[in-house]
Amino acid sequence: MVHCAQCGIIWDSKDGLFLIEIDRVLKPGGYFVLTSSTTQQQGSSTGAKKGIMSTPLEDFTKKLCWSLLEQQDETFIWQKTVDSQCYTSGKQDTIPICKGQDMQLYYQPLAHCISGTGSDRWIPIHSRSDSMNSTELKVHGVYPDNFFEDSEFWKSAVRNYWSLLSPLIFSDHPKRPGDDDPLPPYNMVRNVLDMNAHYGGLNAALLEAGKSVWVMNVVPLGVHNTLPLILDRGFAGILHNWCEPFPTYPRTYDLLHGNGLLSHLESQGCSTVEVLFEMDRILRPEGWIILPDKLGPIEKVRMVATQMRWEARVIDLQDGSDQRLLVCQKSFVRK
Repeated sequence: MVHCAQCGIIWDSKDGLFLIEIDRVLKPGGYFVLTSSTTQQQGSSTGAKKGIMSTPLEDFTKKLCWSLLEQQDETFIWQKTVDSQCYTSGKQDTIPICKGQDMQLYYQPLAHCISGTGSDRWIPIHSRSDSMNSTELKVHGVYPDNFFEDSEFWKSAVRNYWSLLSPLIFSDHPKRPGDDDPLPPYNMVRNVLDMNAHYGGLNAALLEAGKSVWVMNVVPLGVHNTLPLILDRGFAGILHNWCEPFPTYPRTYDLLHGNGLLSHLESQGCSTVEVLFEMDRILRPEGWIILPDKLGPIEKVRMVATQMRWEARVIDLQDGSDQRLLVCQKSFVRK
């Protein structure tokens, strides 16, 4: 669903270019909810019912094969078609179909054409299963066994993370003799930035474990692009070059997670120190950082983290490998 409330966009301007972009990012059967004081002027189903000439906004949504499901005062709800053939039939063929690659990446101008109609990912939202089946995984070039193994790994990792973080959070809290250990607050971690999300396994494991958290999944540039898979799982995600600042406000996230991120930064020639400063900017005070990686990059970053006044500790996973877990906490007050 795409929602726009009082966003000040004149949707029927530029030959409907903004509406075409909404159509591009919507899944088949998805919804566009628009609330605006100018909506009544741009389009109204009541006018059509009375035989009045339809407005440019109404005309263009029809060309996009959208159905107006509901209107109440200044709020309109449209639904994108589930029929990919609709765009080339009858009156709808006035908007051309895009040629070439379906996946439009960043830093590209808006295109005045309809995309995605020939994609294997054209699956209506009402036809999707709760979990990715083998047919859907095949579209993304992922083997079911690999996907299942990744899912099981992150289920175990989430259990370990929570058992690890709970005592650390309360380690400095006084406890009276005889009192039971305090339970962690329900919302001790509210939002997570997974800086190297892969299949979105951490996000899925947190949901399955019943953790009330929201996750932003980041697929770094320079690795295999798994963002379409993450989006098809119903998760939020973005592509990002970690050599550049991350587009968000300071002190946004409670927890930053990056499995193999440090090794990736080295392979891309990014400045690890600059990325750590960026992590410090977007992490709230007393927020947490979990970085699973090889021992070499972990030790280098631990030294820098200490200089940044983070509380940093390296945990040996005791599995006979050189993998370590770097757990850091940003202090509330700089000492």
